[in-house]
This record gives sequence, structure tokens and C-alpha cells, in this order.
Amino acid sequence: MTGSVVLVHGLRTSSSMWRHQREVLEALGHTVVTPDLPGHGSRMDERFTLAGGVATIEKAVTDAPGPVFLVGFSLGGYLAAHWAAERPRDITGLLAASCGTQPTRAILDAWRFGAGAIHLLPDRGLGLNNALVRAVIRDPAYANDVIAGGVALEVMQDALRELRGIRMEAALSRIDLPVWLVNGTLDHIRLQERRFLAATRRGTLVRIPGATHMVSLARPAEFTSLLTDAINASRPAAPA
Repeated sequence: MTGSVVLVHGLRTSSSMWRHQREVLEALGHTVVTPDLPGHGSRMDERFTLAGGVATIEKAVTDAPGPVFLVGFSLGGYLAAHWAAERPRDITGLLAASCGTQPTRAILDAWRFGAGAIHLLPDRGLGLNNALVRAVIRDPAYANDVIAGGVALEVMQDALRELRGIRMEAALSRIDLPVWLVNGTLDHIRLQERRFLAATRRGTLVRIPGATHMVSLARPAEFTSLLTDAINASRPAAPA
């Protein structure tokens, strides 16, 4: 049984990061929706807000022909869980990747300080960002997918400030649907993954060996296979 899959990208990236997953899922007959969040990709001239991010997911899910499976990576994972806590009946399941640490004010302020320092570079940090992407994603085609939609250099301060409104454990505890928490074993943002799993009602924690934070691009075949399995497991059985 096919349906729709909504894929929500991470911070500084855009919908272009999902090229591989889109191609595979569409070949399997799924409708794939990959919105750009405010301040990213085709919406680079907008300011990022938590409300705007949630509204983006709301529109993507509402407009997609159902049943709808929701996927979020990093920033997108936090937003997807936050949204699903309020509207769980609108989706069949959630896969939240690379968002295994509660974004506390102390952590976010430290990241904002670092981002502010990088922003002082002559190119606002574009060269450093792209070099890091190519260092952690060895396949040039997948590294290009991260960069192709544009690098949202100006969004960091707004996004890190707005993430203070996310409470992952509380959000996950309210989602009475299958939830997959997916992290790379080399991800630096999975410190509380077991606490998050314990908060879920119907959760599964999956670690992809050797994958970094950008798990869907560092290990695309493994991630996409897991994703298709999760979609199939979450869909209601076809009538006999």
C-alpha cells in the first residue's frame, strides 16, 4: 500500500538533501513531499520561527494525499516531533533522525556563540560549511545534494533561539503512533536517545553503524532501507 511521505530537512540545508530518498520512494509508488523550512532553500529570504516551521509541516501533511508518513532530520526531526505531538492522527508514523539531545538553553547558546564566530569570516562561513560537508560525506554526489539547494548561513541565530520551545521527551510521550528514532553511531547529537526512547509509547531506536550526524547521506542505502521498512510497518493493512 503506497501513500505519501513528507521529508523535512535539517538546519542550513534544504529539500535538496533528500534527492536519493525521493528517487527511491517515488520508484516504489509513494508521493514524496519535501518542503523547504522558513529561512532555507527556496525560502532563504524569510526569517525562521518555530511557528513558521510547524506551519510548514502542517501544510505539507495536509496537502499530501494520505496516508502520510512523516520524516524529519535534525532540525526537521525536532519540528516533526513537536508538530506530531499536537496532530498525531494526521500521520501513520514518525521517523525522527539525528535529534537525540534535548536542545537546552545552555547548549543552544553555546551553538549560537560558535555560529556567531563563524559568521565573522569573510564568506560568512560558507567555505567552512562546504568543506565540512564534503569531509563527512565522502560521496561527492551526496555532498552536492546537501549544498545544491543553497546553504542557509543567515538562519542560525533565529533557529537556535527558537529551538528553546521544543521539549522532545514531552512531545514524544504524546504521540500514540509508531515512532522510529534513528541516529548514526558517530553522531555527536544522540546523548539522550535512550531517554527519548523511554518517553515514546510505541518507539524503536535504531543506530546505523559508522554513520555521522548526517545519517541519511553518510549511509544512504541503510537509511533508505530502514525508512521504507518503517513506512510499510506503519501503514494499515489493506482490506481482504
